[in-house]
Amino acid sequence: MPALIVGLGNPGKEYAETRHNVGFRCVDELARRHGLKWDKPRLRAEQARGVIAGRDVVLAKPQTFMNLSGTSVVQLVKWYKVPPTELLIIHDDMDIPFGQLRLRAEGSAGGQNGMASVIEQLRTNAVPRLKIGIGRPRWGDPKEYVLTRFGKDQATELRLILDRAADAAETWLAEGLIAAMNGHNGAVTKERAG
Repeated sequence: MPALIVGLGNPGKEYAETRHNVGFRCVDELARRHGLKWDKPRLRAEQARGVIAGRDVVLAKPQTFMNLSGTSVVQLVKWYKVPPTELLIIHDDMDIPFGQLRLRAEGSAGGQNGMASVIEQLRTNAVPRLKIGIGRPRWGDPKEYVLTRFGKDQATELRLILDRAADAAETWLAEGLIAAMNGHNGAVTKERAG
């Protein structure tokens, strides 16, 4: 039975670099680090399987669009027989400032529609998740904001943030959720990343 790490996002090149797709980008970074190749979509998700931190792992990117992410996640969980403790969902969060990470063992979706779909489909909110802060817009529609790209300065910082998020996922695999929370919750700074 593998561990399952699911990054949330929207399929399609037009969404690839939007704020809503940081979950996809984090699992892409994990795949890149460990030389894992993405297969054609199955169970409504692109998947890459291999070994990370000495563990058999499946990385997944649901191809259902964000609001229906749970449709794919529930199929993956059933197919691989993964208990909720061996599942990690990675997603963007507007209620967390840009540049911060927050791992949680459970809780509400907090307005994140992809996570809401996962909770609904799995019928539990006890789903470990890694939230990547994207901050709230000062003005305008939040639904439009999540589909915009990062500005130049934030795009540069994002590389460091995604690197730290991938580190957090590796810690989760190697040492468990509490160690990952203790080591990675909070602001991503150059000093901490060094």
